[in-house]
Amino acid sequence: MLSNIFTMSFLVSLLASTIRLATPILVPALGQIYTQKAGILNLGVEGTMTIGAVAGFSVAFLTGSLWLGVLGGILFGMLWSLIMAWLSVTMKANQVIAGIGLNILGAGVAVYAYRVLFGIQKLPPQVTSFSGINIPVLSEIPIIGPIFFQHNILVYLGFLLIPITWFILEKTTYGLKIKAVGEHPRAADSKGISVAKIRYSAVILGGAYAGAAGAFMTIAYLNQFTESIIGGRGYIAVAVVIFARFMPKHSMWGALLFGFASALQMRLQALDIQVANQLLLMLPYIMTVLALIFASKKSEFPSAYTIPYSRMER
Repeated sequence: MLSNIFTMSFLVSLLASTIRLATPILVPALGQIYTQKAGILNLGVEGTMTIGAVAGFSVAFLTGSLWLGVLGGILFGMLWSLIMAWLSVTMKANQVIAGIGLNILGAGVAVYAYRVLFGIQKLPPQVTSFSGINIPVLSEIPIIGPIFFQHNILVYLGFLLIPITWFILEKTTYGLKIKAVGEHPRAADSKGISVAKIRYSAVILGGAYAGAAGAFMTIAYLNQFTESIIGGRGYIAVAVVIFARFMPKHSMWGALLFGFASALQMRLQALDIQVANQLLLMLPYIMTVLALIFASKKSEFPSAYTIPYSRMER
């Protein structure tokens, strides 16, 4: 059995799958860095990704355009996160309860919308996914080429968001306002920064990232929609933000850890390892929880994290 595992082809396939499976964790985690740095804990990422998944698939299937599907996922992810922004910023609701409630509601709305559009079929509708892009020269390098340079366009764009997110947060006025609102909203307000507007925009921006990740799952990975397609990735994305200590470049490692664990459990099942299937399915979540336990001790949360702001309170 070990001879089947420790082969070059197995390791190359495992690492290539790791990068692909890390993408739908990395993208929403990057989006949640905006949201959480602004002081909002959005646990509704799971529901937002589910809405983005069904919206992206439906648009892509009905229009025949995968790119319109991606845009559909982003748009509906933003609209769904707008509810979270309204609850947490305007209504000052408990952010944990609001997020979990939106997850439950999002799962129900997504399934209902899917059945209204497609009904119940023996063979679920599918779309043709983005084809892989072999980067000239680089994709032909032995071992390295198949691992890093033979993915579809959305995988490359997902990892490209790491420097883009870092630049926005660290080198722009908008990023400075997000951090100011998360650390000391009253001081930011005194300087003429609208705390509500910045927090609304940060939550909606995080929703755009989550919606894109949901669309990735249906039109660039599984090519169809199922009720359990997100499979806890939204919660993992929130955990990755804490694991990364709110830094975009570190979020990549948390996403890759989950991607590796997911790819490993699928490969071990394919090899018919004599281990209970349920234990293998637990592997990605166990590894993520352990990593989170060790990393969370060093995390420095924004001073106004989860604390609603009101100009009338002193």
